Amino acid sequence: MRHGPAVRRRKLGEELRGLRQVSGLTSREAADRLGWNQSKVSRIETGTSGVTEGDVSRLLDVYGVDDGQLRSLLQQLVGSAGGGGSGWWHAYRGLIPPQYRDFISLESQAGAARTLETSVVPGLLQTADYARAVTRSTLDGLPPAQLDSLVEIRLARQSVLYDSTPLRLSAVIDEAVLRRRVGGPGVMREQLRHLAHSAQLPHVTIQLLPFEAGSYIGLTGPFVIFSFPNTSDLDVVVLDHLTSSLYLERKEDLAAYSSAFRSMQAHALSPERSLDLIAAVGRGGQAEPSDCPRGARCPTVPHSPAPGGGAAAAAPG
Repeated sequence: MRHGPAVRRRKLGEELRGLRQVSGLTSREAADRLGWNQSKVSRIETGTSGVTEGDVSRLLDVYGVDDGQLRSLLQQLVGSAGGGGSGWWHAYRGLIPPQYRDFISLESQAGAARTLETSVVPGLLQTADYARAVTRSTLDGLPPAQLDSLVEIRLARQSVLYDSTPLRLSAVIDEAVLRRRVGGPGVMREQLRHLAHSAQLPHVTIQLLPFEAGSYIGLTGPFVIFSFPNTSDLDVVVLDHLTSSLYLERKEDLAAYSSAFRSMQAHALSPERSLDLIAAVGRGGQAEPSDCPRGARCPTVPHSPAPGGGAAAAAPG
């Protein structure tokens, strides 16, 4: 259980150290060939400092690595380690904590994300007013300028869904999220419309876990699984807490959370049925159980006039 992409810097450093050793070079010899101090090579190999894609490319050249797939994999590690790089979020370094910057870095590099949300709409699917209400309630007393910047960051993250190669997002959302009054009825109506609109994107899948499904394996808290192009070696699970995020990268952890997510998908409503429920909650009507989640009792579900509930939890996701 590790905090942030520091674990990825260490992983990258271990790979580079192994390649250096295979090449027969000492760290001093490698540094001399590059015109660097030996300490720079040592810091890169121990993961104690960031590294740019250019530095990694030069190291691989010195080590004689011409395997294109391996070079691509290591360059992916550079990006998801948050070292070097010049992502848009670096402009907000003084405003957002390191773990949130780490999360955004991973999100920007990932090819796919699977997320469970039990309290709030996933950040990538939030409207500006909803994001503002969530942020205001969880960071009470925040100056207006900082609040505006945090909402701006939340919306800027959503660009990953509209890139030329967009993030593939699969979201399982508890029905309670739809019914929690975040920002008031008007904000929720707009949010529900946006959620339904986002579900029309070909790379976005939204499934709802209705109350009728009862308890389920992820009920205790939200999580995100990031997957990266071309390899499963970089996949990571992110668990959000009030003051920090935990990153799980062991294969057994990834297998457990992937299995849990598949189970929740199987017990959730289909994407089509989920759209029906979103619409029903939005208009205060009732949804017919056209295809119930597996193993659940699904009578006709009465819906209250407006989503209700308590305070929303704050999480980077």
